[in-house]
Amino acid sequence: MTTVFLSGSRQLNRLNDTIKARINNMVEQNFLILVGDANGADKAMQQYLTDSHYSNVKVFCAGNTCRNNTGNWDVTQVYVDSKLNGRDFYTAKDKEMAAKADYGFVLWDGKSSGAINNVFELLKYNKQAVIYFSPEKEFHTISHLNDAKTLLNKCDPATVDLISKKIKLPSSIADIQKAAQGNLALS
Repeated sequence: MTTVFLSGSRQLNRLNDTIKARINNMVEQNFLILVGDANGADKAMQQYLTDSHYSNVKVFCAGNTCRNNTGNWDVTQVYVDSKLNGRDFYTAKDKEMAAKADYGFVLWDGKSSGAINNVFELLKYNKQAVIYFSPEKEFHTISHLNDAKTLLNKCDPATVDLISKKIKLPSSIADIQKAAQGNLALS
């Protein structure tokens, strides 16, 4: 069964018809959908799946509390070290979803460090992501590191610098390059 990791920017809390059509395609194919519990895109996609009466969904939550589960679906509680807080606390669940998914579907406003970090997490596992890039209102398929770099180049350089610092982008890029080299060695 195909598993898709849905995520996105907290600033994006409405789904347009093109986003809904992509989600409908996943529903029609009975994909297992993994989604986080954050406000914004996570909650909007949860609500759409609830309204669609779709049940093949698992909600991932960090720590002991699930912030949103609009469909009352099964929950996967991800253990997080109690010393972590903020972004680091919630990144643990995103990493687990990236590891378990076959693909990613990300709604990105061109500013959110968490949403683009999920794409880099998927790339570490050589997995594709389809990104809805809201500034252009277009979808982009990210299969390789260069695809992600091309998308980042469409963003404000100051924003990219901030994202780079928040998610330790040089380290993520090095991890992706190592994973790609490992796959080449196995071929």
